[in-house]
Amino acid sequence: MFEAVLFDCDGVLVDSEPITNGVLREVLNESGWAITQAECMQIFIGKAVRDERARIEAETGQALTEAWMQAFYARRNARLLAELKAVQGAVEAVTAIHRHVEGRIACASGADRPKVVMQLDHVGLLPFFGDRIFSGHDQPRSKPAPDVYLAAAAHLGVDPARCLVIEDTATGAQAGLAAGATVWGYCPDGHGRAFEGMGMHRVFHRMEELQRLFAAPIAR
Repeated sequence: MFEAVLFDCDGVLVDSEPITNGVLREVLNESGWAITQAECMQIFIGKAVRDERARIEAETGQALTEAWMQAFYARRNARLLAELKAVQGAVEAVTAIHRHVEGRIACASGADRPKVVMQLDHVGLLPFFGDRIFSGHDQPRSKPAPDVYLAAAAHLGVDPARCLVIEDTATGAQAGLAAGATVWGYCPDGHGRAFEGMGMHRVFHRMEELQRLFAAPIAR
Protein backbone atom coordinates (compact mmCIF):
# COMPACT_ATOMS: atom_id res chain seq x y z
CA MET A 1 0.00 0.00 0.00
CA PHE A 2 2.78 2.42 0.90
CA GLU A 3 6.48 2.74 0.15
CA ALA A 4 7.35 4.35 3.50
CA VAL A 5 5.78 4.99 6.90
CA LEU A 6 6.49 8.18 8.87
CA PHE A 7 5.69 8.14 12.58
CA ASP A 8 5.11 11.00 14.95
CA CYS A 9 6.80 10.26 18.28
CA ASP A 10 4.99 11.64 21.33
CA GLY A 11 1.64 9.95 21.81
CA VAL A 12 2.24 7.55 18.91
CA LEU A 13 5.42 5.66 19.80
CA VAL A 14 5.90 6.74 23.41
CA ASP A 15 3.37 7.62 26.09
CA SER A 16 5.10 10.88 26.92
CA GLU A 17 2.40 13.54 26.64
CA PRO A 18 1.06 13.29 30.23
CA ILE A 19 4.61 13.34 31.61
CA THR A 20 5.89 16.25 29.52
CA ASN A 21 2.77 18.32 29.99
CA GLY A 22 2.76 17.60 33.71
CA VAL A 23 6.25 19.04 34.02
CA LEU A 24 5.36 21.96 31.77
CA ARG A 25 2.36 22.80 33.93
CA GLU A 26 4.58 22.72 37.03
CA VAL A 27 7.12 25.17 35.62
CA LEU A 28 4.42 27.44 34.20
CA ASN A 29 2.68 27.51 37.59
CA GLU A 30 6.00 28.35 39.25
CA SER A 31 6.46 31.16 36.73
CA GLY A 32 3.11 32.72 37.61
CA TRP A 33 0.68 31.16 35.14
CA ALA A 34 -2.04 29.29 37.09
CA ILE A 35 -2.79 26.95 34.20
CA THR A 36 -4.68 23.70 34.80
CA GLN A 37 -3.52 20.35 33.45
CA ALA A 38 -6.45 20.21 31.02
CA GLU A 39 -5.65 23.69 29.71
CA CYS A 40 -1.98 22.81 29.36
CA MET A 41 -2.79 19.70 27.31
CA GLN A 42 -5.21 21.62 25.10
CA ILE A 43 -2.76 24.43 24.35
CA PHE A 44 0.53 22.57 24.00
CA ILE A 45 -0.07 19.02 22.75
CA GLY A 46 1.35 18.66 19.25
CA LYS A 47 3.27 21.94 19.45
CA ALA A 48 6.74 23.07 20.41
CA VAL A 49 6.77 25.10 23.64
CA ARG A 50 8.62 27.88 21.85
CA ASP A 51 5.75 28.20 19.38
CA GLU A 52 3.62 29.52 22.23
CA ARG A 53 6.23 32.07 23.31
CA ALA A 54 3.89 35.06 23.07
CA ARG A 55 1.17 33.34 25.12
CA ILE A 56 3.64 32.19 27.80
CA GLU A 57 5.21 35.64 28.12
CA ALA A 58 1.79 37.31 28.32
CA GLU A 59 0.53 34.92 31.01
CA THR A 60 3.71 34.86 33.14
CA GLY A 61 4.85 38.44 32.61
CA GLN A 62 8.35 37.11 31.99
CA ALA A 63 10.53 36.68 28.93
CA LEU A 64 10.86 33.09 27.71
CA THR A 65 14.62 32.89 28.09
CA GLU A 66 16.98 30.14 26.99
CA ALA A 67 17.80 29.50 30.65
CA TRP A 68 14.08 28.90 31.35
CA MET A 69 13.86 26.49 28.43
CA GLN A 70 16.96 24.56 29.50
CA ALA A 71 15.66 24.24 33.06
CA PHE A 72 12.38 22.91 31.69
CA TYR A 73 14.21 20.45 29.41
CA ALA A 74 16.33 19.16 32.29
CA ARG A 75 13.33 18.55 34.57
CA ARG A 76 11.31 17.08 31.70
CA ASN A 77 14.07 14.68 30.67
CA ALA A 78 14.63 13.46 34.22
CA ARG A 79 10.93 12.69 34.60
CA LEU A 80 10.78 10.96 31.23
CA LEU A 81 13.74 8.73 32.04
CA ALA A 82 12.09 7.76 35.31
CA GLU A 83 8.56 7.13 34.01
CA LEU A 84 8.42 6.79 30.21
CA LYS A 85 7.00 3.70 28.52
CA ALA A 86 6.29 2.82 24.91
CA VAL A 87 2.70 3.16 23.74
CA GLN A 88 1.08 -0.24 24.16
CA GLY A 89 1.65 -2.29 21.00
CA ALA A 90 3.95 0.28 19.40
CA VAL A 91 7.10 -1.86 19.49
CA GLU A 92 5.30 -4.75 17.82
CA ALA A 93 3.72 -2.47 15.20
CA VAL A 94 7.02 -0.79 14.35
CA THR A 95 8.71 -4.19 14.07
CA ALA A 96 6.07 -5.44 11.61
CA ILE A 97 6.05 -2.25 9.55
CA HIS A 98 9.86 -2.00 9.45
CA ARG A 99 9.96 -5.50 8.00
CA HIS A 100 7.08 -4.89 5.58
CA VAL A 101 8.50 -1.72 4.00
CA GLU A 102 12.07 -3.02 4.19
CA GLY A 103 13.30 -0.40 6.64
CA ARG A 104 11.77 2.65 4.96
CA ILE A 105 10.42 4.20 8.14
CA ALA A 106 11.21 7.49 9.85
CA CYS A 107 10.24 9.41 12.97
CA ALA A 108 9.13 12.99 12.28
CA SER A 109 8.38 14.92 15.45
CA GLY A 110 7.61 18.46 16.50
CA ALA A 111 9.79 17.94 19.59
CA ASP A 112 13.50 18.71 19.88
CA ARG A 113 15.67 15.96 18.38
CA PRO A 114 17.64 15.11 21.56
CA LYS A 115 14.34 14.38 23.32
CA VAL A 116 13.10 12.18 20.48
CA VAL A 117 16.35 10.20 20.36
CA MET A 118 16.40 9.82 24.16
CA GLN A 119 12.82 8.56 24.24
CA LEU A 120 13.22 6.07 21.39
CA ASP A 121 16.41 4.75 22.94
CA HIS A 122 14.75 4.44 26.36
CA VAL A 123 11.93 2.22 25.06
CA GLY A 124 14.11 0.17 22.69
CA LEU A 125 12.88 1.64 19.39
CA LEU A 126 15.97 3.59 18.36
CA PRO A 127 17.57 0.75 16.32
CA PHE A 128 14.56 0.70 14.00
CA PHE A 129 15.00 4.37 13.07
CA GLY A 130 18.76 4.94 13.10
CA ASP A 131 19.51 8.29 11.45
CA ARG A 132 15.95 8.64 10.14
CA ILE A 133 14.81 10.94 12.96
CA PHE A 134 13.62 14.44 12.13
CA SER A 135 12.64 17.36 14.36
CA GLY A 136 10.51 20.35 13.54
CA HIS A 137 13.04 22.40 15.53
CA ASP A 138 15.55 21.78 12.73
CA GLN A 139 13.19 22.86 9.93
CA PRO A 140 12.21 26.35 8.74
CA ARG A 141 8.75 25.72 10.19
CA SER A 142 7.44 23.16 12.66
CA LYS A 143 4.07 21.40 12.63
CA PRO A 144 1.38 22.18 11.46
CA ALA A 145 3.62 23.14 8.52
CA PRO A 146 4.63 20.09 6.43
CA ASP A 147 8.40 20.71 6.54
CA VAL A 148 9.39 17.87 8.88
CA TYR A 149 7.41 15.28 6.90
CA LEU A 150 8.77 16.57 3.61
CA ALA A 151 12.31 16.29 5.00
CA ALA A 152 11.71 12.72 6.16
CA ALA A 153 10.25 11.64 2.82
CA ALA A 154 13.10 13.29 0.91
CA HIS A 155 15.68 11.51 3.07
CA LEU A 156 14.01 8.17 2.31
CA GLY A 157 13.80 9.02 -1.38
CA VAL A 158 10.05 8.43 -1.42
CA ASP A 159 7.37 10.67 -2.92
CA PRO A 160 5.26 12.02 -0.01
CA ALA A 161 2.18 10.79 -1.86
CA ARG A 162 3.49 7.24 -1.34
CA CYS A 163 4.04 7.76 2.39
CA LEU A 164 1.78 6.88 5.28
CA VAL A 165 1.89 9.25 8.27
CA ILE A 166 0.78 8.10 11.73
CA GLU A 167 -0.32 10.98 13.96
CA ASP A 168 -2.25 11.47 17.18
CA THR A 169 -2.96 15.21 17.09
CA ALA A 170 -4.79 17.55 14.74
CA THR A 171 -1.66 19.71 14.50
CA GLY A 172 0.45 16.79 13.33
CA ALA A 173 -2.25 15.45 11.03
CA GLN A 174 -2.47 18.86 9.36
CA ALA A 175 1.28 18.71 8.74
CA GLY A 176 1.07 15.26 7.17
CA LEU A 177 -1.86 16.20 4.96
CA ALA A 178 -0.11 19.40 3.86
CA ALA A 179 2.89 17.28 2.85
CA GLY A 180 0.63 15.30 0.53
CA ALA A 181 0.84 12.06 2.50
CA THR A 182 -1.90 9.65 3.53
CA VAL A 183 -2.58 10.27 7.23
CA TRP A 184 -4.01 7.81 9.73
CA GLY A 185 -5.01 9.13 13.12
CA TYR A 186 -4.21 7.19 16.28
CA CYS A 187 -6.88 7.84 18.88
CA PRO A 188 -6.68 5.46 21.87
CA ASP A 189 -9.43 7.34 23.70
CA GLY A 190 -12.71 8.63 22.34
CA HIS A 191 -13.95 8.65 18.77
CA GLY A 192 -11.34 10.71 16.94
CA ARG A 193 -13.29 13.95 17.12
CA ALA A 194 -10.02 15.90 17.04
CA PHE A 195 -9.65 14.79 13.42
CA GLU A 196 -13.18 15.63 12.27
CA GLY A 197 -13.38 17.60 9.05
CA MET A 198 -9.68 17.15 8.26
CA GLY A 199 -9.90 14.63 5.45
CA MET A 200 -8.23 11.87 7.44
CA HIS A 201 -7.97 8.56 5.63
CA ARG A 202 -8.45 6.37 8.71
CA VAL A 203 -8.73 6.64 12.49
CA PHE A 204 -7.67 3.66 14.59
CA HIS A 205 -7.71 3.04 18.33
CA ARG A 206 -5.17 0.30 19.07
CA MET A 207 -1.66 -0.28 17.76
CA GLU A 208 -2.62 -3.91 17.21
CA GLU A 209 -4.90 -2.69 14.40
CA LEU A 210 -1.95 -1.02 12.71
CA GLN A 211 0.24 -4.08 13.17
CA ARG A 212 -2.35 -6.38 11.55
CA LEU A 213 -2.58 -4.18 8.46
CA PHE A 214 1.13 -4.68 7.82
CA ALA A 215 1.36 -8.31 8.88
CA ALA A 216 0.74 -9.80 5.42
CA PRO A 217 3.77 -10.77 3.30
CA ILE A 218 5.06 -8.16 0.86
CA ALA A 219 3.65 -8.67 -2.64
CA ARG A 220 6.32 -8.79 -5.32
